[in-house]
Order: sequence, then C-alpha cells, then structure tokens
Amino acid sequence: MIKYGKRAVTALIPIALGLRAVFLFRWKELMRLLAVNSLFSAERIIHNFSHMNHAFLHTTVSRGDAPVSNFLMTNRLSLTSELEEWIVARRVTALVVLKDAKLAYENYYLGTQPNDLRISWSVAKSFLSALTGILLKEGAIASMDDPVVKYAPALKGSAYDQVSLRNVLQMSSGVMFDEEYLDKNSDINRMGRELALGGTLDGFAAKLQHRFAKPGEVMQYVSIDTHVIGMVLRGATGRSIPDLLSDKIIRHLGFEEAPYYLTDGEGVAFVLGGLNLRTRDYARFGLMIQQDGEYEGKQIVPKQWIRTSTVASAKTLPGEDGYGYQWWVAANNPKEGEFFARGVYGQYIYIDRTAKVVIALNSANRQFLDDGVGEDNIEALRSIVAIL
Repeated sequence: MIKYGKRAVTALIPIALGLRAVFLFRWKELMRLLAVNSLFSAERIIHNFSHMNHAFLHTTVSRGDAPVSNFLMTNRLSLTSELEEWIVARRVTALVVLKDAKLAYENYYLGTQPNDLRISWSVAKSFLSALTGILLKEGAIASMDDPVVKYAPALKGSAYDQVSLRNVLQMSSGVMFDEEYLDKNSDINRMGRELALGGTLDGFAAKLQHRFAKPGEVMQYVSIDTHVIGMVLRGATGRSIPDLLSDKIIRHLGFEEAPYYLTDGEGVAFVLGGLNLRTRDYARFGLMIQQDGEYEGKQIVPKQWIRTSTVASAKTLPGEDGYGYQWWVAANNPKEGEFFARGVYGQYIYIDRTAKVVIALNSANRQFLDDGVGEDNIEALRSIVAIL
C-alpha cells in the first residue's frame, strides 16, 4: 500500500508541474490583457508609454556597434508662452528640435526622462516605409506593383488577394478594417487583444475577407495594411523586421540605445505601431530622412525613395491630410518639403526639409481625437520652425 501511494504521488508530480506551467502561462496572458485594459487610463498612460516592455512581449532591435552620433548644441530655443501652453494642454512628454542638424531644443515633461524608450505608435509606419525603399533598390522586391500574395502567400484567399504593395503603402487596399480607437469591439482593438494574448497577427490579417472598395480606388487609413507590408518584407527576404531594420538603417544612425518592438505570440514584430525609442533617436531617424536618406556622409535610404514617399500620392478625400508611402502631408496650407510621421496620443516626427528642421514629439494626450487637435499640433510645430 505504501509503495502504491509513492507511485501515485510520483505519477502526480508531472501533472502538477504541467498544471502549474499552464497556470503561469495563462497568468501572464491575463496580466497582459489587464495591461491593455489600463494602458490608456489617466493614472497610467504616461508611465505605460515609457515602459511598454513591462506589459507586452517584445524583442530588441540591435543598434549595432557604431559610436553614438552626438548632436552639436546651438543657442537654446526660447519657447513662446503660447507654445508653453500648448505643451501643457497636449500632455507633451518629450520635445527634441534639430535645426541644421544641430540640437536647438530638448526638454522632457510630466516626470519622464531623457533615457525613456517611448512608444512610437503609428510613427513606426514611416520606419517601415524607409526599409521598403531600401529593399526595392536592392531588388529583394521586384516592383511596388507586385501583389502582396507573391511574398506573403498566407494572404491568398483573403481580402488582400489582388492588392499590391503600392496599395498597402498608400493605405489604399480597400480592405474593411474598423480603426475606431474608442470602440472596444473595433478591429484595431481586437488586434490589440490578439497582441496582448500572444496570438498571431499574420493569422489576424489572413482572416480578413471583405473589401469596401477596389484596391487603389481610395485611401482609407487601416493599420493592418502596414502589417501586410511587414509580411511582404519578411517574405521577400526570409528575415525578421527587427533584423532588417537594424542591419539596413538603425546601425548606421548612432542611436543611444537599442530600440525594441512589441511582438505577437509568434515573435513577429508589431510593425504598425510597436517600436520604442528614445526621443533623441526618433530625431536621428528624422534627420536622416530630412537629409534625403543620408547620414554622416553615407546614403542609407535611396534619395529618390525619400522624395517619392513623402509627397501626397494616395487618393485621399477633399480636405483630408495627404498621404504618401506611410508619411503624412498636411491639408491645411501645405508647404514644400513639409511632411510628418504621426501616431495616436500625440507622437510626431515633423520634418521641414526647406528649413532643415526636424522635430521629434512624444505625448500622452487622451484627447488626441478631439476636433482640431491634429491641425493645432501641426500649427504649433510650424510656429517652432518660425522662431528658430
């Protein structure tokens, strides 16, 4: 009887260990889901935006072994009282201004620090645009008019059949995807839960079955298009986006710290909004773009791609901001050489090529969708250019 009892206990040990492993796995999933639900709360948003790796799966993007590219300091910019009020109203957490490739202004707000790695949200899309231009130049991708399924066969039979790489770069796939951030049941929020629970974003994209328009017919901003760009780049090269971005771009820019991407359960980078950098490193990337893809004497991104991708080419509706290849152009009084990357809650890389100005802005503005906020932000960034 004693021997039998010992055998029974011994047999139960692996079962108990298995149950413990399942519990721990589900516990981590639960914690990530809770993190999503409180991600944008008034009490947590500022901390969360600088510590996304505490709540989500993530992977490092190597910065390479190049020395940090330090900025020369010019006379410090003095902000007007109107700009100071805008910073408070828009819950700005970081502001870095470059003029003529020199640091004209830098400040951090609301308890944040210079070494925080801040979430990009959709500013990450413009990094993927630059990477696409390089791979097209190198011939890994034959043409922008290739169908995405040529490189991402998992999308065959989905709404992305017959959609080209150009279509997704211009947010003109015509694929039905609800981008309503404040609706918990929208596609963008369901995708966020997929990310939090360790699901598969490739699978999420492949399950989309409906289009509201023919590919290329009209521009409608759907973030899943950018994930499909990532699928194309991975399929064309057999490499991950963090690996490609490090090798082709980041290692040449002298970043201060290695960035990281949020990932899904398969380790696939959340390329449409999951990149995390120091604000000065956002400015370094912006400076490379402002200099037509050149940085410290080396051509990183083809000049022609920079010039083509940063002008409005998508078929946007009258009165809407223009869109290129994952870059925005203001509808209100557009200026030659002015364009920007933009992310929810107030993230920007603003570039005025003519004035040789780059502005990297991070914010935690929960009112970012209010009427006039986007236009007001661009006017504030323009006013910074005006007083430099």
